[in-house]
Amino acid sequence: MKSRTRVVVIGGGIAGCSTLYHLTQEGWSDVVLLERNELNSGTTWHSAAQVTNFGMNQTMVGLKTHSINLYKELSEDPDYPINYHHGDGGIRLANSEGHMEGYRHFVSMARGMNVRFEVIDAQECARRHPLISTDNLIGGLWDPLDGDIDPAQLCQALARRARNAGAEVYRNTPVTALTQHKDDTWTVHTENGDIDCDVVVNAGGYRVNEVGAMMGVHHPVASMEHQYFLTEDIPAIKDAGHRMPLLRCPISDYYCRQEKNGLLVGFYEQQCKTWGMDGIDPKFVNALCPDDLDRVTDVMEGAFSRMPALMETGIHTIVNGPITYTIDGAPLVGPIPGKRNAFCIIGLRAGLGEGGGHGWLLAQQIVHGEACYDTWCIDPRRFTGHANVELTALKAIEDYQNEFRFHFPHEHRPAGRNAKTTPLTPVMEAEGAAFTVVNGWERVDYIKPEADCRETYSFRFNEVFNVIAKEVASVQNAVGLAEVNGFNRFEITGNDRHAFLDRMICGTVTKGSGRVGLGYLLNHRGMVKGEATIANIPASDRGPDRVWYGSAAASEFHDMDWLQTHLDADEDVQIRSLTNDQTILVLAGPRARDVLSSCARGDWSSAAFPWLSVRECFVGIAPATVMGVSFSGELAYEIHVPNASLYAAYLALRAAGQARGLTLFGARAVDSMRMEKGFLHWKADLLTEFDPFETGLDRFVKMDKPGFVGRDALLRRQAEGVRKKRVTLKIDATHAPAHAGASLMKEGKVVGTVTSGDWGHRVGLNLAYAFVDPNLSDIGARMHLDLCGDLAEATVIADSPYDPKFIRMRG
Repeated sequence: MKSRTRVVVIGGGIAGCSTLYHLTQEGWSDVVLLERNELNSGTTWHSAAQVTNFGMNQTMVGLKTHSINLYKELSEDPDYPINYHHGDGGIRLANSEGHMEGYRHFVSMARGMNVRFEVIDAQECARRHPLISTDNLIGGLWDPLDGDIDPAQLCQALARRARNAGAEVYRNTPVTALTQHKDDTWTVHTENGDIDCDVVVNAGGYRVNEVGAMMGVHHPVASMEHQYFLTEDIPAIKDAGHRMPLLRCPISDYYCRQEKNGLLVGFYEQQCKTWGMDGIDPKFVNALCPDDLDRVTDVMEGAFSRMPALMETGIHTIVNGPITYTIDGAPLVGPIPGKRNAFCIIGLRAGLGEGGGHGWLLAQQIVHGEACYDTWCIDPRRFTGHANVELTALKAIEDYQNEFRFHFPHEHRPAGRNAKTTPLTPVMEAEGAAFTVVNGWERVDYIKPEADCRETYSFRFNEVFNVIAKEVASVQNAVGLAEVNGFNRFEITGNDRHAFLDRMICGTVTKGSGRVGLGYLLNHRGMVKGEATIANIPASDRGPDRVWYGSAAASEFHDMDWLQTHLDADEDVQIRSLTNDQTILVLAGPRARDVLSSCARGDWSSAAFPWLSVRECFVGIAPATVMGVSFSGELAYEIHVPNASLYAAYLALRAAGQARGLTLFGARAVDSMRMEKGFLHWKADLLTEFDPFETGLDRFVKMDKPGFVGRDALLRRQAEGVRKKRVTLKIDATHAPAHAGASLMKEGKVVGTVTSGDWGHRVGLNLAYAFVDPNLSDIGARMHLDLCGDLAEATVIADSPYDPKFIRMRG
């Protein structure tokens, strides 16, 4: 066994084999895979091994397309062909118009990735799959490339190619410990000796947290028992003359595919069961859980009703094995939070179908620092400190129970709620708040007009539309108050803090005491990495001269990793997270200054406290730090308050606002208003797939400033010209907003993709942000939006259609 290598991948299932292979494809051949037993002896060996193109966003569609193309190539390798039933086709059924509308959106979204889905009616579903009944069926989504693959052959083929490229695979080599050294390299200890390496990859499958414990981390991954059975031969399949399409049924919570001349039928029962919560037997290898068909009786009955042929055939094999889930159902592929040179590719509940793409994107991150797609939807850092074992298990159960039911816009399911709250959460609930969830935080979405108000989740505008309109009007005409919890906040101190930030940010870094600025961070490819508010707080009894670095609520682990990675050893810079210690109260509207002046001592006039100022004060009796910034486009103040004093600050503001018409507003109103102002959301509109010039951030870039991260790469990109341009669009539709991922069309071709959409209540426009072909980026350019199957005219308009000169927010 080698004693030194560049990368050690721990785990020999689809995740590990794919990662190893793709590392060699990215040019790193000095890489090793360690497997405690034989390859694919964990979850991989009993996988139902379905290979679909369907995904909830474009990144997922793109990585699945890569898997399909790779598996097709492997199956056609004359030296080592593998069994891959490619292009059998597959149908996702639906029995509601809302579900069908969602399918139409996914057709639009996938088209931008050059993937063709088709929405078909119930009769066409039955024609393509003659074993199903059309009772209680409206239609379905057709994936022409759906298929299945042999798990063992796939892993062996990937390992074989990796070996041929120089990689080494050591079977029957259990890892016993991991040691990280001061230079961030690792020693991997095994029963067969030690290996020193630069990078460690956890691809441990359902043993993920055994490996995680060796490096002192816990991953939010839980295993669920999953059952399927194989039937005896079915005459209709033998006589069909073609392979049956795959079927996925959210109505009865089952799936099936052809297996020889019978069917493989799997179930997602409501009485489901976690597995391995209290540890896993070391001898659980190529093993299964005890059969328990009684647990799936209810979904079996639904499957028999949908496919009567199942009642006329026998069952010859039952499989019950563990599969892994994360909190949101998507895998964890990327850097391990808080660790250097450590990555993971875990929580792959659909590992065989997606694993080729996941290993591809991970290998790019390891070798190049970033992948070709923005990978935030699978980034391990998207979950922060709330991601404990209990929450993971609750969300895994919920996701398992809803396997084929996608989330509608604004839908947040009930399991694991109240993971993060503030002292105001019960107060806001008593005020009638409906809550959204942001990185585990319960945040006010809107204030319900009546206690029994219930939102109908839909891809269309719904009954909440007028509620949001009233909240926006109150902010525009009087004053509103919102709690904005969970936003990321780092305190940066030390004599070199501004020099450090100057290196991290591509534009001017605000250095003036008591002043606030906005800056953007780039990655080493010159792409947009992050957005940060920089506030310079003067020394006081609360602390020395310091910077508050504020960024998106979900970015806490992501941004801390990025900043700490770039700290030089001789720099006098300290970074401390305050994210979970303080909460923001946003006071917005033309009467906001009057309200603040009534409950906080000091001169709050525009002369004494102009836009983009920061000041420490007391709001009532509560210590607070106030910033003159606005995400709504109105005069606004961010009031940062320690959580222990949050209720006191809230009461003071409510009392001061009573005579000035103060009302509460939520995140939904903020999103509407920010669209009218041209303000962008991180990981919606600010993506690593585009540089700042493509994103429309030209004024925030100083190319004559030497030495900032990403500058050299950005210079090279400038010479190549822009590929896409972000624009603001006016959509000619009143029934629905544009949804992220939807395709923009011109003369039958895809010319752009939507990143955000909402109704602008102050300007009366249906607005969207999108990245489009540069020749369609000028104001007045026209195209069509595929809006859930309907073509709506989309016209490029100027950014910030509301108050374009920013007069109102300056007060």
